[in-house]
Order: sequence, then structure tokens, then C-alpha cells
Amino acid sequence: MRVLTPLLLGLALAASSLSAANWPQYRGPQASGVDATAEAPTRWDVTTSSNVLWKAPLAGLGHAAPILWGDRIYTISATKSGKADLKVGLYGDIDPVEDTEVHEWHLVAFDRATGRQVWDTVGHRGVPRVKRHTKSTHANSTPATDGKRIVAIFGSEGLFCFDTSGKALWKRDLGPMDSGYYQVKSAQWGFASSPVIDGGRVLVQCDVQKGSFLAAYDLETGKPLWKTDRADVPTWGTPTVFEHGGRRQVAVNGWHHIGGYDPETGRELWRLDGGGDIPVPTPVVGNGLIYLTSAHGKLRPMRAVRAGATGDVTPADPAQTNAAIAWVHPRQGNYMQTPILVDGLLFGGFDIGLVTCFDAVTGAIQYSERLTPAGRGWTSSPVSDGRNLFFTSEEGEVAVVKVSRKFEPLGVNRLEETHLSTPALADGVLYFRTRGHLVAIGRK
Repeated sequence: MRVLTPLLLGLALAASSLSAANWPQYRGPQASGVDATAEAPTRWDVTTSSNVLWKAPLAGLGHAAPILWGDRIYTISATKSGKADLKVGLYGDIDPVEDTEVHEWHLVAFDRATGRQVWDTVGHRGVPRVKRHTKSTHANSTPATDGKRIVAIFGSEGLFCFDTSGKALWKRDLGPMDSGYYQVKSAQWGFASSPVIDGGRVLVQCDVQKGSFLAAYDLETGKPLWKTDRADVPTWGTPTVFEHGGRRQVAVNGWHHIGGYDPETGRELWRLDGGGDIPVPTPVVGNGLIYLTSAHGKLRPMRAVRAGATGDVTPADPAQTNAAIAWVHPRQGNYMQTPILVDGLLFGGFDIGLVTCFDAVTGAIQYSERLTPAGRGWTSSPVSDGRNLFFTSEEGEVAVVKVSRKFEPLGVNRLEETHLSTPALADGVLYFRTRGHLVAIGRK
């Protein structure tokens, strides 16, 4: 048996860290939700630690997803004295939580291999400037990193930047992020759009009750680079940056102001009106198409807009296609979950536990099936290892489905805690952020 000297062991560990896949933002690169470098387990047991690599406690409330870079995991959390209430499930209450206590917003780093907490930085202290929904938190937005800096939106408290040791570098006040139901403005629900790093820029989408905008800030200094006003109701999606046909663009979801923008200048490239009036999912790109969905109100469309679209591409009827809209299903879209594109198939999960599979190019529906019996809420967006899909309910049930044109369920695993965050996935390891822990699931 070969024995590694301390030097060789160190070099081996360093090489392993360098080769590790990164998951630098919400849903990973381009918000794809996919890392196909290795197969993740389809079966595990948290109570017996079967295929559980580690489980680390995490204080406070937060739906921010974990992100990965090298040998570190980062996420944010909001804490206060006493235990904060969080109500999951399918219900229609719109009244916000009266959070009048002082909160602390934390950026926390963990060792990727062991789950050991490396550092915990308090980025801000104060009474929240806006309220949250009973199912929401004051730390919903997933941070982003380029491996040197970490940016995080602490809701209405602003945009913050740190180095990888947790040192605060700069912050920007974005104004009160008053996100709630546009028809009942007192129903503040909490901000959730996540920042995206694009080269030397930080992009943020701030669709709120008054004064919505898309903006770019210098990653090194926080200096504003551009700001483009938007005319839309509050939305909760994250921008997606991509390139097609030599044109780079930032795609954003919305209701009246879906669109694409030039990331260098903020100039609008195209726009689309119509859909569900509470837009939450993030745009997904592939096959020369931008997949967009939203729900609530009269419509919940799933549609594919051509990446080369220009100008106003709004059809006369939301169920119609045109030169810019490749296909559309006016009543087959998603409310809370961002869809996922794998192997030529687009999978969309609805919040009642329904998954619909589309041919990503033609839009033809391959199947529409329930993941588990009715009565559970599904908020977390799916991720995939390129072979299987992982859908997580608010009760912490993880339904595993094979990537196929046929519905092939592989079983249901339990995290033993509630779960509304979207997991991270890299090198065949799933990282779940539950009510009180980070949990790493991988083959032992």
C-alpha cells in the first residue's frame, strides 16, 4: 500500500480542491441547476448517516442557497434573540410577520470536505426595514462569488461585498426592497432576487412596489456602473447572463416587463408583456432559447423566447407564438420553482408537487405527473447531476426522478427538517440547507 508523506498529501489535497467543481451563485453557472461531473446518490438516510458525508448546524433563518468555490461553502442567515417562526405548507395567508426586533445578518463559511465552520461574519445589525411573509425570511437572496469576493443582498439592508476571509469590503444601499402583493401593498413578503457576478460587475434585479430597476455595480469598489428603470410589479427572480450569436445579455423575468438587457450598458434589447402576476422563477437558457415561466392570476405560461429577440415581442394573445416566441403553453408553467434543462428536456415543477416534462426544442409535453401524494408544498427549485433530478418539498422530502422522456421515479428520501432553499450540487455531492443545518449528501 502506498503511504503519502505529509508533503505529498498536502499536494494531493490541493489538487483535489483545484479540480473541484464550483457552484458560484443561485443554481450554479448560468442558473442551470446542473453539474454532471459525477453521479449523486439517489438513496440516503439522515438518521443512520447512510450516504451523509456531514451535517453542520446553522443558526437563524434563511432561504439563501449554499454556494461553492474551491474548498469553501458560503451562505447567509438572519438571526435574532429567540426562535423565529417559519410556517410551511400550502396556504393562502398574505399577512406579513411583525419582526420588530434587532436582527443580525451573517455570512458564514464552511469547509467543503468536513462541514466545519471556518468563519462567521456579521455584515449588518438592525431592525429589518421591511416585513417578511410567514414562509419567508430576511435572508432569502443567495450570495455569489468569483473566488476572490463574495457579494450578498441582505434584503432591504443593502448589497454587501466581502473577501474570502469574511472581511467587509464595501456596501451599497439599494433602498427599501418592499416586495409584496401588488394588490395589497401592506402585505410585504420579503426580497429574494439574488446578485450575479459578471466579470467585474455585480448585477442586481430590484423589482419592488415603487422604483423598480436593474443595475450593475463595480465588483471591486461597489461604484454604480449603470441603472435601468423597470416598470413592473414586485418579482423574485434572479437575472441570468449568457451569450448567443455573439451577443451577451442579461435575461430577467417579470409580468409586464420580461426582457433582455446589454450587461455593458443596461440598454434594453427586447421586452415581453404578460404571464403570471407573481413572477418568481429565474430564466433558464439553452438551445438558443430563453425559457421563462410565471404563475398566479389568469395565466401560468411556460414559454421559450428566441435568444436573438429584439424589440417588443409581445404577441396579441398570450397563447400565441411569433417570430421571437418559439413555443408556449399558457397553463403549464411554474409558480415558485425555476425549471431545469437537461439532455434536451425541460422539467418544470409546480408548487403542489407536479412535474411536467417538455421537449425543450418543440415544447411538446412528454408527461405531467405527481412526485408524492397531494398536500405538500414545493418551493425549492430542482437540481440535476445530468442523470437524475432532485426535487425537494417544504417538508424535506427529496423526490428523485430519472432524466427521461418517461416518468421514472427512483424514490423519496427525507432530510428530517423543513427545506425551502435550493440545494447546491457539485462533483456528485448534494448540499442542502434545511431549517437548522447544512447537509452534505454523497457516496461514502
